[in-house]
Amino acid sequence: MNRSIGSPLDRSISPGGASDFLQLDAGDAPRGGLSDWLARRIRSAIADGRLAVGSRLPATRTLAADLRVSRGVVTEAYRRLTEDGHVAGRGRGGTVVVAVPHAPIRPSPLPGRDGGASPEGLFTTPPDLGVFDAIRSAPARIDLSPGLPDLAAFPRAAWLRAERSVLAGLSPADFGYGDPRGTPALRRAVAHWLSRNRGIPADPDDVMIVNGTAQALRMLVDVLRADGITDVAVEEPGSLGVRQHLRPLGTPPVPVDAHGIRVDALRATGAPAVLLTPAHQFPTGVVLGGERRRELMDWARDGGLVIEDDYDAEHRYDRPAVPALRALLPEHVCYAGSVSKLLAPALRLGWLLAPPAYRDALVDAKRLIDLGSPALPQLVLAHLMESGDLERHLRLIRRHHRRRRDAMIGAIREHLPGAVVHGAAAGLHLMITFGTEARGGPYGVLPDAELATAALAHGVKVHPLSWHTQRPQPPGLVLGYAATGTAEIAEGVGVVGRLVRGEGPSV
Repeated sequence: MNRSIGSPLDRSISPGGASDFLQLDAGDAPRGGLSDWLARRIRSAIADGRLAVGSRLPATRTLAADLRVSRGVVTEAYRRLTEDGHVAGRGRGGTVVVAVPHAPIRPSPLPGRDGGASPEGLFTTPPDLGVFDAIRSAPARIDLSPGLPDLAAFPRAAWLRAERSVLAGLSPADFGYGDPRGTPALRRAVAHWLSRNRGIPADPDDVMIVNGTAQALRMLVDVLRADGITDVAVEEPGSLGVRQHLRPLGTPPVPVDAHGIRVDALRATGAPAVLLTPAHQFPTGVVLGGERRRELMDWARDGGLVIEDDYDAEHRYDRPAVPALRALLPEHVCYAGSVSKLLAPALRLGWLLAPPAYRDALVDAKRLIDLGSPALPQLVLAHLMESGDLERHLRLIRRHHRRRRDAMIGAIREHLPGAVVHGAAAGLHLMITFGTEARGGPYGVLPDAELATAALAHGVKVHPLSWHTQRPQPPGLVLGYAATGTAEIAEGVGVVGRLVRGEGPSV
């Protein structure tokens, strides 16, 4: 919704208000849309380089006086740019440009129209190991790919303070080789974090620091194969990326319903291990129910091993926290987590808690891979965890993510009224599936891979649900909202909606 329409703030304008800043002239603004106009003009200047990252915007009072508008008009425009991640308040340092919007691209024609073609093969051929690299590098105006937090909100100031504090306290010996399990400081901080936030009683000796969940899974593959395990069951639907990391093993699919994984179907596979996302199942968002947890624990006590991928459990909005499986049966659960969804994937920092039977073998595997993860980022992260800065950051980004989730749900209701939304109570993404009827009329939908291909041709990245399935499923999309501003979310969902209806998106 355009909050500026009809607001008293936007009516407080005198003709002729102009500013040297970007040669803005309030007389050019549409009546009733001043804040939106100002935000768009500044966003455009950031995109084309007139306002570089690090540039300081005029004070709200100064710009409002120049334009002869209410100060609230400028404050609202700056707030929108902040929500979109393009600017940030720096206290006495003012409002500063921190990120450039996605560069616009010229949309290609829809497949089969006027001989045009969308990016070839990305969604319509079986995904290979390089598919995520390919989609990340594909140009697009709007990225609704799942899996990223609000990267513009990364706590740079807190990280720099922690880094300076850590460096000041290091001795020369601290720059040498360390424990392959990770620094004692971070293992202790992670144990405290998991106890406070995930209900997992953990000793620092239980914790191994790894280069993200991806490395934890690859190490587990080698250790499990050496133990004679050749199959790890996975959820259906379930993460394509997880299946890729488990690639040397068989990955029999086990259906997920409204209560989580079906344990009877898990038993039927005969697999001795299973990988689960029980706190917020990817991609459906389902929480593993109490009865299913009891069934799963019985299965584990009969000799099964659970690999718990707790990939975004901290991000919840409309429901209480869900206890980790590791807290219930630690001797049968390998628990993996990271800060990729909490801070940034670029840090490549995560943790693995394994049952005693596998602990030594995993430490040996880590030693042989890299002798241990880099120590300096570990010590900085430990400082953030123990100082309370990380929890403050989590509270901040929860607010950002909630607003963006709400914006996406609103856009889906407006542009995709026949779509069913799944997993809205937590996480960083939504899954949508399409029914055959929408508000009383036929709702024809392209196969989701073709829909994702068409969307990318028009500058919008999404994941087709079929990427994350091994068996036929109804068509759907997986849409990330955390790393994208509310205006871009609305525009991107609008493009998808027009494609679903068979219309060419407006440009």
